[in-house]
Amino acid sequence: MSETHLGYGLSVGALLLFSSSILVTKVASSRISLSLGFLVATLVNVGFAALALTLEFALRSDAFQWNTPAFLLFAAAGGFATYLGRWFFYESVVRFGPSRASIFQASSPLFTAMMAWLFLGERISLVIASGMVMTLCGLVLVSYKPSVVRDGGVSVAWAPSGVSHRERLLQSVFLLGLSSSMAYAISNVLRGSAIRLWNEPVVGALSGAVFGLTLHLLFSLKKTGVFSDWRSADRTGLWLFALIGVCNILGQMGVIGAMRYIPLSVVALMTLCTPILVFPLSHLLFKGKDAITLSTLLGSALTLMGIVIIVLR
Repeated sequence: MSETHLGYGLSVGALLLFSSSILVTKVASSRISLSLGFLVATLVNVGFAALALTLEFALRSDAFQWNTPAFLLFAAAGGFATYLGRWFFYESVVRFGPSRASIFQASSPLFTAMMAWLFLGERISLVIASGMVMTLCGLVLVSYKPSVVRDGGVSVAWAPSGVSHRERLLQSVFLLGLSSSMAYAISNVLRGSAIRLWNEPVVGALSGAVFGLTLHLLFSLKKTGVFSDWRSADRTGLWLFALIGVCNILGQMGVIGAMRYIPLSVVALMTLCTPILVFPLSHLLFKGKDAITLSTLLGSALTLMGIVIIVLR
């Protein structure tokens, strides 16, 4: 297997893991609070990554070389993805459903491509760019639903007046989705820079998870009283968020590893094609109101065609 094919394989694996995480989040959040679930998932991120690193050290034959600049980049990326990006995205999933939350992730590869071009000098061919545009258009078709202009009296673009600034943010799928997309794009560029300096994806995932957890402990738990709810929490919900944590950290390792072999923007695009999996599965599993329409089928076909063009360029 060539390095390029390895990069695509890691990206597809991450896509499957992230899609599973989105679907499980919808189920788990109905059992326990999002604050507690986020803490459980992040703790599992750290624990599972530490276990994976221990196993890697036990099996590796080459010497481990430390790289401080790359380590700091990985840690900063964790702050944007594990803390900011995931928090915004979880709020979107819980408040507006997995289908509508996923559509905003389509903009993240565009931000990633722009930042990679500006700061890393990364360029992509016209063929790949055409495949990316086709894929993004397909994702919009899959996720866009004209009938959901409003949801329960709350505008999905802008929150109603008469509420606090924080509530306006939390009630705006546009602001939540765009904030999550930007946070993930920044983390992608930081990780892409780090992995090219230091080929240690497991260390990168662990350092990012630790920093993200630290930010969560410092800034999020003081107001939630989440520890007092731990003992009385639904055990199934706790295990589901633990599963989410495993899926997310494995997906992050796949993303970091793929960025060493293929362009950052391509990795970001492929791993965020979650709507083509999340929407039909969400409809089947949760018996949602949204039907699988002609635009859904056309969008899925367009997305898959774009990915094929990118891979077979």
